[in-house]
Amino acid sequence: MNGRSATDVGTRYAVGLMSGTSVDGIDAAVVEIRGEPDQKPQVRLVAFENVPYPAPARKEIFALFDPQQATIDRVGRLNVWLGELFAEAALAVIRRAGLTPGEIAWIGSHGQTIHHAPESHVREGFDLRYTVQIGEGAVIAARTGIPCVCDFRVADMAVGGQGAPLVPFTEYLLYREEHRTLLLQNIGGIGNMTVLPAGCREEQVYAFDTGPGNMLIDGIVSRLTLGRQTMDAGGDMAKRGRIHDGLLRELQREPYYSRPIPKSTGRELFGAPYIDRLLDYRERHGLSAEDLVATVTRLTAWTIGEAYRRFVRDRYPADALVVGGGGSYNPVLMDFLNAEMAPMNVAVRTQEEMGWNSDAKEAVAFALLAGYTLAGRTNNLPGVTGAERPVVMGKISY
Repeated sequence: MNGRSATDVGTRYAVGLMSGTSVDGIDAAVVEIRGEPDQKPQVRLVAFENVPYPAPARKEIFALFDPQQATIDRVGRLNVWLGELFAEAALAVIRRAGLTPGEIAWIGSHGQTIHHAPESHVREGFDLRYTVQIGEGAVIAARTGIPCVCDFRVADMAVGGQGAPLVPFTEYLLYREEHRTLLLQNIGGIGNMTVLPAGCREEQVYAFDTGPGNMLIDGIVSRLTLGRQTMDAGGDMAKRGRIHDGLLRELQREPYYSRPIPKSTGRELFGAPYIDRLLDYRERHGLSAEDLVATVTRLTAWTIGEAYRRFVRDRYPADALVVGGGGSYNPVLMDFLNAEMAPMNVAVRTQEEMGWNSDAKEAVAFALLAGYTLAGRTNNLPGVTGAERPVVMGKISY
């Protein structure tokens, strides 16, 4: 701690909060941001922690992924409940940083997505694209005494965008290089790729969801172990299994992979019903649990390689693929990914190997995005989301 206050010109402390499709907890980061929004920011991670969800809250989140169970009263109650939990996570990471709430200028919270429908739904002449992120920002602001920016996606969708992915805006600010083309691949519940051409301008950046990241792996492991395990830790199950070529070929025919960009996806496609079909295939064809996990792990790596082949390689041959998110800790998945990318002369690296922090990356991004919101500056990339124009994303609770 350097004794600066939240109001010192040019330097701010901010908190970023993130909860992804894996629902493994709330990622909370305190960052120091130097420079004004019209400058390239200098960002330093001060403190980070992942705060696990209480089991009842996690169970309720998964229940509300099902639109049939997501009644108005349950969504409203969980929205406030998660607001309380996000506020606790923010206060916990502020304490870890050795700071007080009064020294924090703002909080940026992604919230928890429970439904995302970016495709065009025309009703009575209106193009209705919608998304639902919960974790009430007004509650976070009230409990912490800090302005909170949340609900980022809807402003982009209101001008024809997908509302996703949003992190490429901050990746452009922080990671672009003059002489190397980088691919930034996050493997959370869903996989997403950002393309940063060497020496790129803002309008040259593009990004999209590659498909399932850990979602199928985690879902299958959780179901097959009756919830005793929620992920394939260390790739232990996958390394004992054999890839089932017939199933892999069938899964590779999923239409999402060939859809043009920009595009995004989530549990609406790769959630519980998809896992039901995989488990049914396993029963009919006599696959072991390990074989099924190995096959979907191989699929995840293939989707990333295929995305590069289809949408990137001919335009911007890449020097490196930098992997972050929970998938980067799965050595079997990383080996499969190396096997995909090496023949195309793309080096596979982790965030940590590049001197960055994989776990904190998205929480840091939402802290930075919120700063642009509060400054009234645009913070989406239309070339990434498909929006008609740049907009200021995020709703502010004081």
